[in-house]
Amino acid sequence: MSEIGWIDTQEEFDALMHKLAGVDAYALDTEFHREKSYFPHLALLQIAWEEDGHQTIVVIDPLPLNLESMRTLLESDALAILHAADQDLEVLYRACQRVPRRLFDTQIASAFLGMGLASLARLVQALENKNLPKGDRLTDWTRRPLDQGQIRYAASDVEYLLPMRRELLSRADKNGTREWIEEECERVRNKNVAPLDPDTAWWKIKGSRNLRGKNVGVAQCVAAWRERAAQKRDLPPRFVLPDLGLASIVQRAPMNSQELSRVRGFDGRYGKNGAEEGILEAVAKGSELQPDDLRRPPKGQAPGDDLGATLALGQALVAQISSETGIEPSMLATRADIQALAWGRESGRLTNGWRADIAGARLEALFAGKVGLSGNGKGGLRIVDLP
Repeated sequence: MSEIGWIDTQEEFDALMHKLAGVDAYALDTEFHREKSYFPHLALLQIAWEEDGHQTIVVIDPLPLNLESMRTLLESDALAILHAADQDLEVLYRACQRVPRRLFDTQIASAFLGMGLASLARLVQALENKNLPKGDRLTDWTRRPLDQGQIRYAASDVEYLLPMRRELLSRADKNGTREWIEEECERVRNKNVAPLDPDTAWWKIKGSRNLRGKNVGVAQCVAAWRERAAQKRDLPPRFVLPDLGLASIVQRAPMNSQELSRVRGFDGRYGKNGAEEGILEAVAKGSELQPDDLRRPPKGQAPGDDLGATLALGQALVAQISSETGIEPSMLATRADIQALAWGRESGRLTNGWRADIAGARLEALFAGKVGLSGNGKGGLRIVDLP
């Protein structure tokens, strides 16, 4: 690895951001923590770029910096190259309210090229025949100073991204998947990275689809209270009220302190600093919530587990399509994608773009009884038209 630069002054950071806005492409990674917080907290930035055939790597300490000038880079035409970008995009948006205007994700590309959703270490080994340094995965990246081993370990996350992109695109051009890769990278770039809408938090409650009557309104209001409290206090929602306590409150709808104290999963520590009053107010509000005020999941969003046979059939078809195309099955369609389509949801990943062409249309035909699956006599499956 070439020499690694370290930036922790505002002047150096601002100058670098403006400089990189003029390059063709740059590699980017972040280190962050969120184990004990609602929002991710950026602890380190790693960036690599090339000039005159030479690669430069810098590690940036964001803790003392104002990151506003990073918007200049993210909004530029320079292509951001990341690996497994989803969480990094959320971190960047939280740090400077922007995501890159152009994105290439090496993990997404690997999923289209017969390598699955490869880890960075496996992809570097496969494409560059190099081994990434092993480091302590439990490093506290907010502690200062970082030692040279930690800095080198962080820098290695961007060291090979630029050459790997070139190799991945070369392979994609040969098998005709480049357009799909670029489409999927753009979809990931455009994903909503803003905090969860509190009024939809109840969709994640186990068994929420089976709720009836006033319990639906109670679920919406109490889950929304928990989500807003977690956001305000920057704590994981389970620290505000555990999932078991939330589910129990929804089922029992306690109307006073005595009833609340008997709810399973709730004890006094979760009722401090006005929390008990907030929960009871949410229960009362939810009990009176009118149908027009309910925020229900989109059709097909939460179908439950009563599609077992249909889901299994859909997953088998996706596995067969994966075998034919070399595309990672979970990239083609997740369990939730298949469920949503089976339940008739008219929007979603399988209803537009490359997925609709490759998997969505065939799954719809399967669920409509127009095609079926049978053994091919060789231990595999084949898709057959049905009369």
